[in-house]
Amino acid sequence: MTDLGKVDRDFFDEHIYPRLGAERDDVTLGPRHGVDFGVIEVGGRVVAVATDPLSLLPELGFERAAWFAFHVVMSDVAVSGLRPTHLAVDFNLPPEIADEEFATVWETFDREARELGVSVVTGHTARYSGCRYPWVGGATTLAVGDRENLVRPDGARPGDRVLVTKGPGVEAAGFLVTLFEEHVELPEDTVESAKDRFYDMSPVRDALVAAEAGAVTAMHDATECGIHGALVEMARAAGVRFDVSHDDAPVLPGVLEACEFFDIDPWESTTEGTLLLTVAPEDADDVLAALTDAGIPAAEMGTVREGDGVYVDRSRIEHPDVDPSWQVFAEYADRE
Repeated sequence: MTDLGKVDRDFFDEHIYPRLGAERDDVTLGPRHGVDFGVIEVGGRVVAVATDPLSLLPELGFERAAWFAFHVVMSDVAVSGLRPTHLAVDFNLPPEIADEEFATVWETFDREARELGVSVVTGHTARYSGCRYPWVGGATTLAVGDRENLVRPDGARPGDRVLVTKGPGVEAAGFLVTLFEEHVELPEDTVESAKDRFYDMSPVRDALVAAEAGAVTAMHDATECGIHGALVEMARAAGVRFDVSHDDAPVLPGVLEACEFFDIDPWESTTEGTLLLTVAPEDADDVLAALTDAGIPAAEMGTVREGDGVYVDRSRIEHPDVDPSWQVFAEYADRE
């Protein structure tokens, strides 16, 4: 198991995957390492289900912290191609959170849920001794829809085009610069550009726009271990080869400078808000046009082929396993 971040594939395959409780015929997609969601079938419809931790960083301000927490828990079902529909949320809060601070958190959750058409169906809210920021609970999100609209994470096929929105390092730049601005020694306009990335840190609209625009065969949000990690996980899930180029991906203002300052690789650092997707070749232009029309930067960065693995600019890459931004966050948090 890695010291920080998600368990690696070897630990998952040895300790978690063999022990998944009872087998049920209605589970059509169960847990796999690097896969964002599971699927059950109920009454002729499908339900995509995902669970994530809840994190709140007061230093961001409770509205921004809650916005980010909400979109993190929505993103894993949004990449199913189905619109998120239901939310169950558990808040295990530190004793010091004030009533008005939590009210801001919940008002933000309510606002964002209404905008997406998501209903809160159950939950748990309490203060507990021993709980501390940023990890304050967990949430389960559901997306209910028709089987034909489901985008499976293992659906990439030879011939598909590989598309990416927003590019590398979006979260690493937007989050770290916003949180640790007083320590960042960069020109003021670069700092402001990096901070502007904060509200790019949601792939939910990206996924919904893309799924409605054409034949999307697989999607994955590029969180821990960034674009490189997500590419490897997508190719591995489908048993195919990806050939991609860094030069073809969009890069948003402030990202490369911020990642260089923090000495992290933007391609291997978490980039919540960035979506990777494979699309049938005849629909790639339509999907790109829809994303552009929605104001979402996007580009085609490669092709799916027969074989295995991920090749970036003709060189094979492996999964990074450890996200470099975790250590940076821990180091700078100790300075606060």
